[in-house]
Amino acid sequence: MKLIGSLVRTIQVHPWTSLQDATLLTAMMLVSVLLALEYDIVEFWDELSASQRRIRLDEMFVLTGLLGLGVFVFVLRRLREEREDFEFRIRAEIEARANLTLAMQDPLTALPNRRELDAALAAAISSPSSSRKIHAFYLLDLNGFKRVNDEHGHAMGDEVLRAVAQRLRAAARRGDLLVRLGGDEFAVLARAVDDPEQAREIGDRLVAALDSDIHVGDQAFKIGVSVGVALYPKDGATSDELMHHADLAMYQAKAADQSGLRFFEAMPERRSA
Repeated sequence: MKLIGSLVRTIQVHPWTSLQDATLLTAMMLVSVLLALEYDIVEFWDELSASQRRIRLDEMFVLTGLLGLGVFVFVLRRLREEREDFEFRIRAEIEARANLTLAMQDPLTALPNRRELDAALAAAISSPSSSRKIHAFYLLDLNGFKRVNDEHGHAMGDEVLRAVAQRLRAAARRGDLLVRLGGDEFAVLARAVDDPEQAREIGDRLVAALDSDIHVGDQAFKIGVSVGVALYPKDGATSDELMHHADLAMYQAKAADQSGLRFFEAMPERRSA
């Protein structure tokens, strides 16, 4: 039954080739019957109603064999078309997944990119809050990286960025989302953090990840990082608010002219006189 159902579906998908094969099979059988009945093939229309003899048993076996062969070829071609359709769907699915990965991935560091961060932030904010957990969003800007590009070229700068990405990936918790936003900017989304103190511990690990020099070949580079932190829901109810507030905190950290971590602090509201 499965074979018959599969054949029916394949015929529906490929009606034209199925019709061609069925027509060819019918023509072959008709010619075989006419030959067995010793009709004049050129003028068989005039002689179809006047058969000259009955089909012998051996001829019946031959005709049955030809019919079986034709049916076998027909079924075989339908199964081949079904296999080709399946392989095409698999290739299309693999290609779609690869394209999605490329669209959500930074080509230099193989980290997720801004698109995946936006989706993850939106999902974290929209998901039901479990107990009293919070989400911590970190915006990271490298210190001293521009000098690498200026003095050693962009190829060396790319190698340094890859090394930085590896350091930060090792420092982040398992399950935290580390992304490269572009240039020398990275971001981390730490979901389900217990409290601000744990958020600070995570941020301190990110800063400490770049305490030692970055080595590329025989070159050593001192790369620091300024980190701004915004907490959900305290520091923003939307993705844009969290990113903006983390950006403000990051620039405050960068003003210290050394690696450091800064939490967003809302300005106190002024009371009208």
